[in-house]
Amino acid sequence: MYELDSFINTLSQKNPGESEFIESVREVLSSVMDTVNDNPLYIKNRILERITEPDRVYSFKVEWENDEHEIEVNRGYRVQFNNALGPYKGGLRFHSSVTLSSLKFLAFEQIFKNSLTGLPMGGGKGGSDFSPKGKSDNEILRFCRSYMTELQKYLGPDTDVPAGDIGVGGREIGYLYGQYKRIRGENTGVLTGKGLEFGGSLIRPEATGFGTMYFASEMLKAHSDSMEGKRIAISGFGNVAWGAVMKASQMGARVITISGPDGYILDEKGINTPEKWSYMLYLRSTNNDVVEPYAKKFGATFVAGRKPWEVPVDMAFPCAIQNELDESDAKNLISNGVKYVVETSNMGLTRGAYEAFINARIPTAPGKAANAGGVAVSGLEMSQNAMHLKWSKEEVDQRLRTIMEGIHASCIKEGLESDGYVNYQKGANISGFKKVADAMCQLGY
Repeated sequence: MYELDSFINTLSQKNPGESEFIESVREVLSSVMDTVNDNPLYIKNRILERITEPDRVYSFKVEWENDEHEIEVNRGYRVQFNNALGPYKGGLRFHSSVTLSSLKFLAFEQIFKNSLTGLPMGGGKGGSDFSPKGKSDNEILRFCRSYMTELQKYLGPDTDVPAGDIGVGGREIGYLYGQYKRIRGENTGVLTGKGLEFGGSLIRPEATGFGTMYFASEMLKAHSDSMEGKRIAISGFGNVAWGAVMKASQMGARVITISGPDGYILDEKGINTPEKWSYMLYLRSTNNDVVEPYAKKFGATFVAGRKPWEVPVDMAFPCAIQNELDESDAKNLISNGVKYVVETSNMGLTRGAYEAFINARIPTAPGKAANAGGVAVSGLEMSQNAMHLKWSKEEVDQRLRTIMEGIHASCIKEGLESDGYVNYQKGANISGFKKVADAMCQLGY
């Protein structure tokens, strides 16, 4: 029999200083511990010890030349955490904040997110402490070539298939894939998020935002409600927020906030026109992530240095970064009458925020369920590459919607409590965990 605190203490000793990873493990295990202790096969096979230890972790030096012909040195990583269900699958993150702890946390979460999609994908994550911001195209190209020269040793369409993440968009994926092809001489689906001209899938940039709204729509249906007329707060304004804003508007909701590092925008008219959506992407690409120009262009209110969670809304969608919505933000939202919370960034809610929402019996979807649309379409891109086919936008979108509906149904199955409240966090964790644990038992060790 396992005891949560004892297990976490032992794991912390084995992984000193990796607070993000330890917190992500605690979040999952707090939901699944009873499930594990009730299954003698999980205990016999020591599933907890095995599922919290990465299969392998690669760390390597990345040397590249800047535009002043000076040598720069960064550190690259790839965490291949668990492949019980299929090839390792998870994004690459290029950002100065990248550490081994953050990548292990993201890779551990990815195991269960990928499991929930029902597609044959394991969990992994990678990246570098290199940041593309402020770098020229040539510098980014040289870095990507150097990074892929090392990373390609560990990749393959049936082994490990990375995608993009923070700091790794279409440009970076193109440079990385070009170097892979030069070295390996292969046209294989070894990266997802590729350009449409060389194997990419339609609606991939919008997929995470679209998927989270499909999940949210199912949440509301389960509570005899609908998206029509809902006031929505969204944080961030990159691809995820962009896709979420568009799909929410199409569903009849009114998104009234987006945010950046400089503060947030309050647009009571709604961020609901193609012109506004296009301007979001323009700012993202040209203005170092600040959102104040949106207010000037469209006559909205700009609130400097604050987060949008103080605005009274029906639904809140954190779409930016991890731990962006804390307990005090949660209490603000609760006091202002929020009805639903959908975590769209990875671990966007702190543990205190989750507890506040659950104690208030507010339906709250975890990121591993609600933001699985991105990896779902990545999985669909893998399928198209393997079959040398290209599906229409409508076909990809319908498959995405079906996957998100299935994820929601899994959360309801495992998360419905005796008083009728749906604990989505518990439901997602148990559903994702059981599929991986059962596969591990069947595969042996």
